[in-house]
Amino acid sequence: MRQLFSMVILVLVLGACAEKHKIPVYAWTGGPGEATDTEIKSKFEDYREKGIDGLMYNGGHDPATYKRVGAIAKEVGLEFHTWIPTMVQAKTPKLEAEWYATNGLGESALENPAYVPYYTFLCPNEEGVQNFLAELYGSVAEVEEVDGIHLDYIRFPDVILARGLWDKYGLVMDREYPQYDYCYGDLCVNDFKEKTGIDIKEVEDPSQVPEWKQYRYDLITKIVNQLAEVAHAKGKKVNAAVFPGPSIAKSIVRQEWSNWNLDAVYPMNYNDFYLEGPEWVGEMVAEETAAAKNGAPVYSGLFICPNPENKTSENDPENHGLLPEELGTAIATSMQNGAKGICLFTPERMTDAHWEAFEKAIYKQYTTE
Repeated sequence: MRQLFSMVILVLVLGACAEKHKIPVYAWTGGPGEATDTEIKSKFEDYREKGIDGLMYNGGHDPATYKRVGAIAKEVGLEFHTWIPTMVQAKTPKLEAEWYATNGLGESALENPAYVPYYTFLCPNEEGVQNFLAELYGSVAEVEEVDGIHLDYIRFPDVILARGLWDKYGLVMDREYPQYDYCYGDLCVNDFKEKTGIDIKEVEDPSQVPEWKQYRYDLITKIVNQLAEVAHAKGKKVNAAVFPGPSIAKSIVRQEWSNWNLDAVYPMNYNDFYLEGPEWVGEMVAEETAAAKNGAPVYSGLFICPNPENKTSENDPENHGLLPEELGTAIATSMQNGAKGICLFTPERMTDAHWEAFEKAIYKQYTTE
């Protein structure tokens, strides 16, 4: 009788554990703006209750901000990673004008940024840039409440925009055009010529020179791995928001992230930007999990539609994204293709219908295909 009772208890316990199984969920968010500690805590508690486990938090450059907000995140039970743009930096006294990237027309990203005003990309080859970034991320990594450093805009400008963005900017990007192609400052041109014997400015079509592509992949990889050493030396993890693939990442933003020393990878599998459905997310995850260096876990980034009722009439693709009825498919295909979990862009874009679909999808056990 006692043995039978024990077996019944075991079955109930195992059943309860199965019901409570949940996939890991992260979210990109930011602040704090004018929010009080009470307001921040209430927001974080809401995220935690809804199933979010950790935050990629954009709070600027001041370590004090991350200490304050990180303490609240820890109190609520959330992981806390600092989400700070890397190669995109506004002009500050700490950055020299000549440290910004130069395009194929000889234009500075500081003075003539591509696409949008904030595309003020730095040149990864400049020692001053490398030192600036090491100091920035190092100071934030010293904050006790910080679990990890989350790199973003760790790339060159989009030499070719995702297909879904062409109409927004009135462009047909059927090849690489010089005004969107970067790394043509004297430092990079001379360094590349010394390494390969090729004067890239004398080449009719630089996009046909594989060594030139690899040279720029390697410049970004070097920056990432330097910053990984900085974070790891302070006992912190390092991860990054990257473009899909890395086949897409390599072809449009010069990210060969399969060579990066990351503790986790957060690919931005934003299907609408590529005019694809939610099933495409799983296809990308299959490639990403196979490519991640040293088996680093992949958290599939999902782009949420903030106003589902307006999606078909909305012209700006940055207001598109996953509908509530598509979210479950994107989550399932991510997990079935090897993702460790997902990351939402952003919880603020989630509607009640999204949260309902989200809850159904995250409390499941998925089998990798």
